[in-house]
Amino acid sequence: MHFDQRTQQALREAGLETDAIREASDRVAELVREDAAAIESFFGDGGTFHSDMETAHGPDGPTEHAVTGVDLYTHGGDLRGYLSFDSWGVPVEDGRVLSQDVVELTLGPTVHDRVRFARTVADL
Repeated sequence: MHFDQRTQQALREAGLETDAIREASDRVAELVREDAAAIESFFGDGGTFHSDMETAHGPDGPTEHAVTGVDLYTHGGDLRGYLSFDSWGVPVEDGRVLSQDVVELTLGPTVHDRVRFARTVADL
């Protein structure tokens, strides 16, 4: 089950039965899988993307990236994977679809931030 023991206890105290909690947990996992598929589709086969990522030696404002791909997996309510750029990559620790034109990823070590990506600067 996706929910930790404290959350399960709180849901029971709120009046949910075990079957309802299990159904909610299954729905969370389903939504995470749907988001992962949508994010992978968003990045497709790669290309040029813009982000609001702050970089140490980059320009102020949106940054342009050559993305070569994203590889995601899910486990329960977790979405993880790896985002590959032309010369580097970064672990993905979570993500969500903000619109058909913008996704937001939580990037791991070296970035440690939530970053929005879009095909155009105007969409950011």
